[in-house]
Amino acid sequence: MPGRCREAAVIALTLVAIGQARAEVLDSAFTQLDSKKCRHTPGRDVEDYGSWRCSGYKGIPVFLSAGDQRMFVSFGRKAADEPAAGETFPSFNDAYKGTIEWRLEKRPNGEMRPFATILRWNVKIAGDEDTTRASGHFLVVTRLGPGGVCHVAHVDATDDPKANEIARELADKHARTFQCEKDKVIVVSEKRKDYARPYGERD
Repeated sequence: MPGRCREAAVIALTLVAIGQARAEVLDSAFTQLDSKKCRHTPGRDVEDYGSWRCSGYKGIPVFLSAGDQRMFVSFGRKAADEPAAGETFPSFNDAYKGTIEWRLEKRPNGEMRPFATILRWNVKIAGDEDTTRASGHFLVVTRLGPGGVCHVAHVDATDDPKANEIARELADKHARTFQCEKDKVIVVSEKRKDYARPYGERD
């Protein structure tokens, strides 16, 4: 009997481990973002470029807005009211067009649910001041609701071939537990931290 009990216990623990592993199945889906193909609402002022409503993974709303040569990107049904709708970089930037990576987790019912996005932003850095070029590139990891939509990490991808991998790891590790407007955005950059930090942040 003791041997059988131990065997049963091992089987039970194995099944729990398998269940946990299945719950942590992660994957990516990709959608294209092009503001020219989205519904545009013009701004009211000279430096207000308006907003765009686009469609993302499985129809999830993608909200863009821009003004004073800076952009904001948010997601979800209440995207315009989420913290992400007010988050950007200190320097002039844009994210009018690109590929959105949606990080997905497998739920117990088998459904793949997106919990974060990764999007490349073009950001003006040193040397770009007198040009229209934005030669800096930063990956923004954004957590998705419920619980708030906000920036989790800014990863400098200007000259780092591993930036996508780093951004994906940060999304998987932090996005689901990140507390919007409380936790500090993670900045990954060796050369351009002042450009990579969130707009308005001070040391």
